[in-house]
Amino acid sequence: MTKNIGLQAAMPKSECDDELCPFHGSLSVRGKLVQGKVVSAKAPRMVVIQQEFPRIVKKYKRYARSQSKIHAHTPPCIGVKEGDVVLTAECRPISKSVSFVVVEVVS
Repeated sequence: MTKNIGLQAAMPKSECDDELCPFHGSLSVRGKLVQGKVVSAKAPRMVVIQQEFPRIVKKYKRYARSQSKIHAHTPPCIGVKEGDVVLTAECRPISKSVSFVVVEVVS
C-alpha cells in the first residue's frame, strides 16, 4: 500500500518492504528538495548525487559554477542507475553521511 508523502512526486510502480522507503515504510520526509545527477550507484541502496549551482565571485562580480555531492538512500522500488537525474528529499539521518532519500527519477 502506497502512502501520500506530501510531495508532488510520482508514486513508484512496484512495491517494496524497505522500512526506510517514504512510500512503503515509515520514513518521513521534510525540509529541502534537491535535484541532481547520479554519479555513483555502486553501494547497495545508496547513491551519490552531484548538484550544480551558481556561486558568486565578488572580486570579478560574476558567477562561477560550483558543485557538491550528496549521499542519498535509494529504496528498491525506485530503479536508479548512474546518469539519471533524480529528485531527493531530506529526511532524518539514516547513517553518518546519509540524510536524503530518493523520491523520484526525473529523467
